[in-house]
Amino acid sequence: MENSNGLVVDVEITQATGRAEREAAKKMAARTIRRPGATLGADKGYDASEFVQTLHAMNITPHIAAKKRGSAMEEHVTQQDDYRIWLKLRKRIEEIFGWVKTIGGFRKTRFIGTAKVQAQALLTFAAWNLTRMSTLLGWRGRPA
Repeated sequence: MENSNGLVVDVEITQATGRAEREAAKKMAARTIRRPGATLGADKGYDASEFVQTLHAMNITPHIAAKKRGSAMEEHVTQQDDYRIWLKLRKRIEEIFGWVKTIGGFRKTRFIGTAKVQAQALLTFAAWNLTRMSTLLGWRGRPA
């Protein structure tokens, strides 16, 4: 998700393993983030030194919710205003997941196999983006 408008910019479906989310995040960051010095936000599950180091190597500033103990996040990053703002904005991703599960019908996938579930995810998140764009452009709620 990009923070400015709450639009989904990339989707990756993986098999459930202990490291799948971080590996998928690295793949999505490599193919999506082009601007040097960009930030990438994530929840506490991504607060691992290997993941943070990978982001630094990609010239991406991590904005990861820091664990209370043993965090890989540098203290100078967690003290920045951008980081504090991101902590509030990250709740938007939960709104997206809630919509995708309830309205988008993704609470239980209808397909078997990663490729088919990936296709369902792309279509569902695209529908979210269309819904979100209609709100941003003021199209929703306007009489016809």
